[in-house]
Parts: sequence; C-alpha cells; structure tokens
Amino acid sequence: MSDYRVKTAAQSGLWLCHGCGLLCRAGEGAQSCPRCHAALHSRKPHSLQRSWALLLAAMVAYLPANLLPIMETSTIMGMQNDTIMSGVVYLWKSGSWPLALVVFTASVLVPLLKILALLLLLVTVQLGSGWAPRQRTRLYRVVEVIGPWSMLDIYVVALMVALVQWQSLASIKAGPGAIAFGTVVVLTMVAAMSFDPRLIWDQVKEDDEQ
Repeated sequence: MSDYRVKTAAQSGLWLCHGCGLLCRAGEGAQSCPRCHAALHSRKPHSLQRSWALLLAAMVAYLPANLLPIMETSTIMGMQNDTIMSGVVYLWKSGSWPLALVVFTASVLVPLLKILALLLLLVTVQLGSGWAPRQRTRLYRVVEVIGPWSMLDIYVVALMVALVQWQSLASIKAGPGAIAFGTVVVLTMVAAMSFDPRLIWDQVKEDDEQ
C-alpha cells in the first residue's frame, strides 16, 4: 500500500491572507496580498507571545471584575454598590431565576471558560502536543463565536444608566468592576484573534513526517 499523505497549504506554497481570506502563492521575501495589499505570513507573527500576554492580563483583571462593584446606585434612600454576583443573587431571590442564570452564564461562567479554553490551547501548542487537533480547533471556533456575548452585563448597565437618568429617578453609574469586566472581555477576544489555530496542526504534520 502506498504511503499517502495530504499536503498542507504551506507545503504546497500557498498562504492565506489574514485580511481578506484570499489564498495566495508564496514567494521569496516579503509579500503582500494582491487584493487587499496586507502583508502575507505563513503563520501570524508572534502569535503565541501576543496571546500569552493578553491572556495573562485578562486573568489578572478577572478577579477585580467579579469582586469590585459593577454598578453604583444613588437614590434618596442612600447608595448601593452591586457586584456581578450580588446582582445574580438578587435576581434569583426576587424570582427572576431565568434572568439570573443568563447573567451568571454570560458574565461569570463564559469569561472563565474562555480563559480556561485559551489556556488549554496555548499550553498544548507551547508543549508541541499533537493531542486531539480537530477537537482543539473546534474549541477555538467556539471561543471566537461566544466572545461578544460576555458583554451582556455591560449592555445592561449602560441601558439602566440611560433609562434611569432619562426619568430622573436616581443616579446610576458604572463602577470600577465594569471597567475591569470590559477589560477581561476585550483582552480575551483579542487573545483569541491573535492565536493562530494552524499552530495546532503543525505538530501533527511533524509527527506524520517522522
């Protein structure tokens, strides 16, 4: 039986433009995409270093995002500070458990799972692991898709601030937790964008060649 292996695009001298998605023929020296003129690379430059830096920064910001007040409310009855978890507990106790589950999932669980998923991808690529490349690629696609949904709490706070200020019922402003939370969401999204999923398959290619 003949030893048949599928050649990768890089082995065939083809590069994918990161700007417009055009498949281009690789050549000597620096090249640019003929359609959008973006610089062409076989792999995203410094992908692992950038993703690690952004992910570590997101992990640092995750704790204050959940511990600091995300919303500060001032009324004639006094001032109240609410964290993400205190809001979830209030919604649960008031009978709005479906909304409490949505807020908990989008604002606590999803960012944590995104951090853990990116950590798994980066560690396995850094160690040169060829374990489950298809599953890891699917995991990366899921992380990309769910990224914007983590901003649910920020949208809710912004909407409440606009409504309350318009009706002059009270004074509501975003707390420091909202800034930290938004930082976590943005950093994890950019970390996922900086990660090159083709690195997952590089070790598989090396194992096949041995």
